[in-house]
Amino acid sequence: MSVKNVAILGGGSFGSVIANIIAHNGHKTLLWMRDAEQAESLNSLHENVNYLPGYKIHDDVVATTDLAGAVKDVDLIFVAVPSSSFRDVVRQMKPLIHKDVILVSLTKGIEAKTFALMSQILAEETNNAHIAVLSGPNLAKEISGGSPTGAVVASKDHAVVIEVQEVLRSDSFRVYSNSDMLGVELGGSLKNIYAIIAGLAQALGMGNNTNAMLVTRSLTEMARFGVKLGADPMTFLGLSGVGDLIVTCSSPLSRNFRVGKALGEGKDIDAVISEMDQVAEGVNTLKQVKEKAEELDVQMPLVNGLYEIVYNNETVNHIIRSLMLEEQGLDVEYATGSVHT
Repeated sequence: MSVKNVAILGGGSFGSVIANIIAHNGHKTLLWMRDAEQAESLNSLHENVNYLPGYKIHDDVVATTDLAGAVKDVDLIFVAVPSSSFRDVVRQMKPLIHKDVILVSLTKGIEAKTFALMSQILAEETNNAHIAVLSGPNLAKEISGGSPTGAVVASKDHAVVIEVQEVLRSDSFRVYSNSDMLGVELGGSLKNIYAIIAGLAQALGMGNNTNAMLVTRSLTEMARFGVKLGADPMTFLGLSGVGDLIVTCSSPLSRNFRVGKALGEGKDIDAVISEMDQVAEGVNTLKQVKEKAEELDVQMPLVNGLYEIVYNNETVNHIIRSLMLEEQGLDVEYATGSVHT
């Protein structure tokens, strides 16, 4: 298995920086975008003016609206479209790819109704054996500025992990490995919920003590939930868990954090979402996780509190009350590789 040609499906900010890293490593890189005007603009200006203005895109990144042309004869495909359209794009892609292509999800979300993770959709729709997920504290704007960044690639196929690491090698972008694909993907999806809560707390003027408590208790909820689904609890102590959680719960560059901040300022959730230039996955993930947690009988007071605020017009104080009045329990729930619930 040796990667030469690569395609990225999705021309948002993260898809663009990943495409740029790959092109700088000498690979022919096709970037599939839905909007013909945006694709033409990127090819002529070598810049994604909508999402990363001022960021120079390598000349070897070629944008296209032709899905068949983008994925034909490539060795590796990164899928970076929102969870709501992920399955549809993968279905369109399926008859156009060969059986040995490596498929990597960059999307941090959970499909509505089915509760399918993106790697599961890739497997279901393509029957491909070479599947991986990439996750971590990866704010695209900081990557584009050259800030040293760590990510994690997870796959059941170690050869796939090695190929992805090699394609993405960079002086400022380090990719670590993990075999717990479920845990890595859950971490990237669940942290979006808690970023909204952190944004809410900041808007209300709550301080660093509150943020630290929220991040720490969020990590506990993520591990409880993940273990119930079969993930390794220790995965949540890595880049895709606590790493991603820290950055998205503290940075205005996080879309989900900005959603929470706007909610805390009294704005309507529908208005906030409509004003976003890219999808904030946390709002959609919240509903799926709330329902699944009830089905699995997993205690998630922060998820429950945010759900009441977003969907039942409860006051913001409800979420703090949910946390402060939760049943007294252990500070650290990790013990010899398991989690006490």
